[in-house]
Amino acid sequence: MTRTASINRKTGETNIQLEFDLDGTGVADVATGVGFLDHMLTLFAKHAVIDLKVRAQGDLDVDQHHTVEDVGICLGQAIDEAVGNKQGIRRYGHFTLPMDETLATVALDLSGRHYLVYNAPTPSQKIGTFDAELLEEFWQAVSFNAQCNLHVMLHYGRNSHHIAEAVFKAAARALRMAVEYDPRCPGVPSTKGTLDS
Repeated sequence: MTRTASINRKTGETNIQLEFDLDGTGVADVATGVGFLDHMLTLFAKHAVIDLKVRAQGDLDVDQHHTVEDVGICLGQAIDEAVGNKQGIRRYGHFTLPMDETLATVALDLSGRHYLVYNAPTPSQKIGTFDAELLEEFWQAVSFNAQCNLHVMLHYGRNSHHIAEAVFKAAARALRMAVEYDPRCPGVPSTKGTLDS
C-alpha cells in the first residue's frame, strides 16, 4: 500500500502545494519563501525518511505567520492522509535528540485526537529573519491537522537555532517510529478498534 498524500491549499493569504511520501528516502524539495522554514522542513524530511515537496506563496509582505502556519496545516493533513486507517503501525513514537548544548524530546501519538504541549521556549525572538514565536504555531497546526497528540520538551539549550533544529529532528525521528509497521500487531493498535477519534 502506498502511503502518500497530495495537499493543495489556496486562501486569500497563501497558495500551497505539498507532495508527501511516508515511505520515501528523505528527499526534500522545499520552497516556501521563508528560508529558515525551508531549512527545518528539509532536515525534517531527511530524519523522518520521507519525501517532501513543498511550494508555497504567501503574504510575506505582511509577515511570515500565514505561510508558516498554513504549511503546518498542509503537513499535518498530509501525515493524516498518508497513514490511512493506521493498521499495523506502532502508533507511538518518541525521540530525545542532542544538538550541541541543546537537548529536546518529542513524543507523539497518532491517536486521531489532537493535543499539543509545547515546552520549548527560545531565548531570542528572531532566528535570523524568522519569527521564533511561529515555531509553536507551526507545531500546533501540524498536531491539529495530523490528529495527533504532540508533546515537545526542551530539557535545556541556549541557542535558538539549535533548539528549533533539535525539535524538528526529534519530531521527525518520533514520526518515523510511530508510522513503522509492527509485525506483532497487524491490526489497528487500539482496544477501541479505531484511531479515527
